[in-house]
Amino acid sequence: MAGTDSTRQHAAGGGPVVILVAPQLGENVGTAARAMLNCGLTELRLVRPRDGWPNPKARSAASGADLVIDGAQVYDTTEAAIADLQHIYATTVRPRGMVKPVLTPRAAAAELRARIAAGARAGILFGPERAGLDNDDVALAESIITAPLNPAFGSLNLAQAVLLVGYEWFQAGMEESMHAPAPGAPAARQDDLLRLYAHLEQELDAAGFFRVPDKRPGMVRNIRAMLARANLTDQEVRTLHGIVTALSGRRLGGKARGREE
Repeated sequence: MAGTDSTRQHAAGGGPVVILVAPQLGENVGTAARAMLNCGLTELRLVRPRDGWPNPKARSAASGADLVIDGAQVYDTTEAAIADLQHIYATTVRPRGMVKPVLTPRAAAAELRARIAAGARAGILFGPERAGLDNDDVALAESIITAPLNPAFGSLNLAQAVLLVGYEWFQAGMEESMHAPAPGAPAARQDDLLRLYAHLEQELDAAGFFRVPDKRPGMVRNIRAMLARANLTDQEVRTLHGIVTALSGRRLGGKARGREE
């Protein structure tokens, strides 16, 4: 395979954020960072890396991708890692029982190019080596990326998955895009969406919507997945906050009137 031309500057910046959720081995983080820089991606975020950070084994395995390693940021939760982003994609090979667009890496790359060209910020979630992303993390994404590989053996290691998605991103930039930037208002940031989720879930708890405690996590996950899929704008998030507030105020007002009567 082609080597590295040290006389050339890194083709870097402006791409989607790569978010590794609960990576297990420092070596795997390092090889993923190497794959990123191969494809001109530089912004790496780590959620609860098992072996801690910084990790000398990661730097060694990165084989010179120090730009990525040095800039890596660490977060305690996936929600915190995606808070400032607007579009989230989750990589998974397993069916999840959630209704979400499922894209190939090539289709996702074209969509990402258009959205980032329009000024949006996007991130791609990659799960732990052993089992991949859990359902709660997938629920936060608006779309799923799945590579069309051998259905009897579609498992990839972490660096392979990052390289596959990153390669399609890089190649999409080599050709003239067929996708014009999406018009209209910008999509809401993830921290604004997370506040909406919390507001809605708080009021649903107060209204007794979650009648069976054991079913609450799955119901919350489905509600979040539904709202993430809607690709809400800032204005739509504000409108939904207002709707939830108005409905909860009406409910509380009705109770108050009942007590007075």
